[in-house]
Amino acid sequence: MHFRTLALAALLAGPTLTLLPGLAPVAQAQQKLPLTLEDIWAKPTFKPAIVPGFDWMKDGRYYASLDEGSLVQHEAATGKALKTIAAAADLKPSTAAKPLAVDGYRFNADETKVLFSTGTEPIYRRSARAAYYVFDPQTHQTTPLSAGGKQGYATFSPDGKRVAFVRDNNLFVTELATMRETAVTTDGAANRLIHGSCDWVYEEEFEFAQAFFWSPDSRQIAFYSFDESQVPEYDMQTWGGLYPKEYRFKYPKAGEKNSVVSISSYDVASQRSTKMDVGPEPNQYIPRMGWTATPNLLSIRRMNRLQNKLEILHADASTGKTQVVLTDTDAAYVEVHDDDLHYLPGGQQFVFASEKDGYRHLYLHEMGGRQVRQLTKGAWEVSDVAGLDAKNGFVYYTSTEASPLQRHLYRVKLGGGPPQRLGEAGPGTDVINLSPDCQRYLNYHSAAGQPAVVSLRDGRTGQLLKTLEDNARLRQTLSTYNMGKLEFFDFKTTDGTPLNGSILKPADFDPAKKYPVLMYVYGGPGSQTVKDDAGGGIAFTNYLWHQLLAQSGYVVVSVDNRGTGARGAAFKKNTYANLGKLETIDQGETAKYLGTLPFVDKARIGIWGWSFGGYMTALAITKNADLFKMAISVAPVTNWRYYDSIYTERFLKTPQENPTGYDDNSPVQFAQQLRGKYLLIHGTGDDNVHFQNSIAWVDALIKADKSYQTLYYPNRNHGIGGGNTRLHLYRQMTEFVKANL
Repeated sequence: MHFRTLALAALLAGPTLTLLPGLAPVAQAQQKLPLTLEDIWAKPTFKPAIVPGFDWMKDGRYYASLDEGSLVQHEAATGKALKTIAAAADLKPSTAAKPLAVDGYRFNADETKVLFSTGTEPIYRRSARAAYYVFDPQTHQTTPLSAGGKQGYATFSPDGKRVAFVRDNNLFVTELATMRETAVTTDGAANRLIHGSCDWVYEEEFEFAQAFFWSPDSRQIAFYSFDESQVPEYDMQTWGGLYPKEYRFKYPKAGEKNSVVSISSYDVASQRSTKMDVGPEPNQYIPRMGWTATPNLLSIRRMNRLQNKLEILHADASTGKTQVVLTDTDAAYVEVHDDDLHYLPGGQQFVFASEKDGYRHLYLHEMGGRQVRQLTKGAWEVSDVAGLDAKNGFVYYTSTEASPLQRHLYRVKLGGGPPQRLGEAGPGTDVINLSPDCQRYLNYHSAAGQPAVVSLRDGRTGQLLKTLEDNARLRQTLSTYNMGKLEFFDFKTTDGTPLNGSILKPADFDPAKKYPVLMYVYGGPGSQTVKDDAGGGIAFTNYLWHQLLAQSGYVVVSVDNRGTGARGAAFKKNTYANLGKLETIDQGETAKYLGTLPFVDKARIGIWGWSFGGYMTALAITKNADLFKMAISVAPVTNWRYYDSIYTERFLKTPQENPTGYDDNSPVQFAQQLRGKYLLIHGTGDDNVHFQNSIAWVDALIKADKSYQTLYYPNRNHGIGGGNTRLHLYRQMTEFVKANL
């Protein structure tokens, strides 16, 4: 994603350029200082202010946060600190010489105890292990959860009497009254069998790591088990010692064997586990599982390997017996998200999100599966479900109703009726943190070029209660730098497909001059780089880097090709089974279109991208070699046969079923067409897009006798970060752009 500033798109010359509806111009301030790479990557010059550690408490009038190591309760309406729940000095076990350096916390349901974590070690993208401690605010006692080594995902039971956690591929329960630890499973083993946490591919592609859940009555724990004994291993070398070390982990590439996944329920009182009946087919997915509002009733989502059929199963946790209550199918694929399914209190109904009418919308169903009504409808998408107010009969969600580039908060009655927009009308994007009782919400509102304003608002009307952070310092800082204009535009390709884009011009832009253009692409299924928000993380720093290039005389453009998100299922899924083909055509059409604009030097158009964008870049510089003078691919997939099963097969089927879909748009097949200047960058420790992709790509370029440059980062993962790494990386990319474009 890209950080953007709105301006008049009419300033762009060209026959079909139009300002997207609903997007108002933002005035350009006088800016003086030049950006430097050190400003972006080595200094806190542009660090946004946040509301630190905001965590709603059970009563939506209060929130808690970590303030200098102490856990403090605040009044939500004013932000005023009311009391210290746990002073930093109190967080000291009897055996410790000094207080804990805590890095996270979690309350039990009635907020009478707190789990603190310290020494957290990330494993992959979402997984981690830490040392957990139980803190009692009444006695101020801090007790280690376990002496057996670091734990993962420590979670209170709803009644607060126990804590469940995982360690060394097994699931455990600790009784807090006695601190007695019980092993729920004992046969977990590295690279063979996992209980209670996900294997690599589920964590990455189904986007969760904790794989156990307490029942609402605290009597049972439902948990996943992954038998990954037949999954092929990937061998990744790590460098630094006299001899390189091997790091081996289970990674199912497209068409290879996946883990066999099962669901069990553990009864705490009897200490017995019951396996749920998820069907006889081992070659399937269980992308989500959790408890319904009905005691002893589990909800399990089952999906075929092709991922075009999703079933909701209801399971009796005592017997393991299951029943299919709803089936969602698609000619291409069905996607799964955390917010797709919400059960209403009382155990009579649930809300489900589906793309079955062509856009992602919400539907109310009876527990047996019968659809009661469609809650949202239109040529726009529900982006996220923010919360469910069952008491008053509302579901809260953000959507693209105003524009596919924006997100705004709405609520709709479960009983039916038109949606109500909350908050203030206008451009931009709202990210919502709704209180448990839905009476208030935290709104992170940003627009292109405008850092986030964090406000507390009324959950019924959206009325502003208090601005908690307006990022005035960052706004002032940005106004003093030599920032160029960024505009949203759209244009039609030669086959009539409308595409959305953004264009960043130098601050001293002269329409009579000819400028080189650097295109930035991601382009993967469901993604967006053209959005009316401030971005965050890498999106924000990429925006600043693009500004740095603009001050050196470059125009920077990004366009969302076919296959990207927020424009309905047809636009997103028309790349199905042929990944890379239409996307590359659209990026080529963008370059051709830009070449018609009077201020663009069409002989000096370059392109760069990361991950899927690195793949797109490699295709662009080969299949569209006549359009691009230079290209930079960072961590690219170069052959989808090398990438993981869940992601790749969702969009391409398996290599056995669709070999041409894999090979016809692999950059490796087009190495002989490379003509422009090309830089390939990859981390050797990339557990996601393996360095193997770049090795195969380079081998093809050598066979084709093509010139290229490479830059590899030892032991760095897919994000290529840590220490001085990003500063070094972007300095090399800056020099390459300036030397070759």
